Amino acid sequence: MAIPVKIQPRLSDGLKKFQPILTQARAKDINESDTVVIITDILTDVFGFEKYGEITSEYAIKKTFAISQSKLMENQGT
Repeated sequence: MAIPVKIQPRLSDGLKKFQPILTQARAKDINESDTVVIITDILTDVFGFEKYGEITSEYAIKKTFAISQSKLMENQGT
């Protein structure tokens, strides 16, 4: 599936913004909680999700928990 031309700059800029953050996080071997914060920021800043309306910090999936979940995944029946 092709990425629409209108969205390409936002994705490219977002990935450039978060690359050093992810590199630093990996080098520091950050904990799960800090990882969730970064993932949430990526989902909101790069992909346009609403932080308080479309993202939850824990969600039960088949008797285990996902760290972060978006409404998009929920609507797909995951």
